[in-house]
Amino acid sequence: MSSSRPTRLLRASAGLVLAFLYLPLAALMAFSVNDSAATVWQGFSLRWYRELWQDSSILAATANSLLIALASTLCSTVVGTLAAYALWKQRSRLLLSTVYLSLVTPEVVMGVALLALYQAVFRFLDIRLGMHTVILAHVSFSISYVVLVVLARLRTMDATLEEAAMDLGATELQAFYRVTLPGLAPAIAAAALLAFSISFDDYVITSLVAGVDSETLPMLIYAKARRAISPSVNALCAVIVVVMGSLVLLAQRLQER
Repeated sequence: MSSSRPTRLLRASAGLVLAFLYLPLAALMAFSVNDSAATVWQGFSLRWYRELWQDSSILAATANSLLIALASTLCSTVVGTLAAYALWKQRSRLLLSTVYLSLVTPEVVMGVALLALYQAVFRFLDIRLGMHTVILAHVSFSISYVVLVVLARLRTMDATLEEAAMDLGATELQAFYRVTLPGLAPAIAAAALLAFSISFDDYVITSLVAGVDSETLPMLIYAKARRAISPSVNALCAVIVVVMGSLVLLAQRLQER
């Protein structure tokens, strides 16, 4: 009896925390299929999802977000994987600390810093803000996540496997490609999914470095939310929650392998 009481208390506490986290999302899901434009339930309907599909501004912003997220994910995954491998080989605490520093830096600070850098450099190159600046900005903060995920996997691997492969005649590049890289595949996939979800969802940094032709989905949602909110925004947010949640769960599954 004495041991079951703390267990029940912990379960109840966990239930309250989960309810606090997910009740707003549940309400969002419910209102996205509400037939009424108000927050009063009047029956199940998919009218807002149909309206969402017919909104050209939302479709254009979605295309921009997907293009930016895919490009930044590809670049950050390649660069982050190589950086994690270098940190694993060098075992430099100073370099690893710089990775953590990038994670704890507030987004608004990083966004202002990137904007200042772009303005200073592009003034001489006569280049304006646009999709390219958003992609570069997303790569800059996504690399840290890729490095930490891949590095966590590298720390569980046996470094002598590469040495054994080179003793058998393989070059250093061949040992990495045929021995280390296959073992890193689940972690690389998990890091890529995490980088994609972070890039697709970013608003603060994107809003600071985006041009007039590079409005993303989070920027559009925020702009709509500041005016009279259409229930189609609820439908859009519900779709984003489902997609991003699925990617995060898939990334966790791959990282555990």
